[in-house]
Amino acid sequence: MTFTSTSISTCSFPFSIAPPSAFSHPHHRPFPVIPKPSLSLSTPLALFTYGAVKSDHLHPRSTIIVMSYSDARSEPLPNNSDLRELIHESDFDNIVASDGRISICGFGSLLSERSARSTFPDLINFRVARLNGFRRVFAHVAPIFFERGIAKPETKEISSLSVEPCEGETLIVTVFEISKSDIPAFLERELEFRFLAVLPETLDEKPFDKLAVLCARYSDEEFLRIRCKGSKDIYFQHYGRYGIDQIWRDDILPCRAYLRHCVLAAKNLSDEAYNNFLDHTFLGDRKTNIREYLATTGSGIMEEEPPESLKTRYGG
Repeated sequence: MTFTSTSISTCSFPFSIAPPSAFSHPHHRPFPVIPKPSLSLSTPLALFTYGAVKSDHLHPRSTIIVMSYSDARSEPLPNNSDLRELIHESDFDNIVASDGRISICGFGSLLSERSARSTFPDLINFRVARLNGFRRVFAHVAPIFFERGIAKPETKEISSLSVEPCEGETLIVTVFEISKSDIPAFLERELEFRFLAVLPETLDEKPFDKLAVLCARYSDEEFLRIRCKGSKDIYFQHYGRYGIDQIWRDDILPCRAYLRHCVLAAKNLSDEAYNNFLDHTFLGDRKTNIREYLATTGSGIMEEEPPESLKTRYGG
């Protein structure tokens, strides 16, 4: 099997990943294909449809996700870090444990166990971990904020959170396991991201014995070309109908209710997680951290209650 070595141009560094042997697999299976009249099944893509797991980032009626297949490659990223990108079904199979579960890294809303369980009711082993060589950045638009009425396009407060590699940075994250059968729903929930296999470590710096899936920064070009297979209709279903013509942007600010939720979730984990979130999470300029933002332009965010209907969902 061929894997794409990936990295992000913002920083260049070595960090913990799986050895290439961990990704060897004798078969290269595509994702199962479910016919969709508007798409040609002769093109190298695959579709998922499901509804068992609730979605935080897609409209509840959305049932389509386009994943890459054989010749639908992600763009190679600029430097030589050998991060392993998970593209095909067999890539995910390779990091499924013998008990049929796969580990997920949470860095934003999934710092909250309540949020994680609202999306994955059957998750197990929710715990805190450390991830070296990454930083959080508010740099992409999430349509769910428009759907729920908490986006503020007039002030550009429309951004959700992603991570990207960065030398010298360390994140406090959560890790938990979901069933292999929940992987398609996880991919649908995180449609706009690049999926990486990473090796977290315990808070006392002992590497985990299993790899975990991390949702990292993607690109608009890849999203349209690979996930949407160049189809503007598919793009419109997920983003265009909210007036979103660019997903990944560096000129936007955090959605206020979402940022408050993430900060509270980190605070509920521990003082270390809270301070880590404030100091290692950045605006799109990659200079202003959230501690600085909340003390200046974002002052007042932590005192704002979310809408009544969202108090549980965005309650930390």
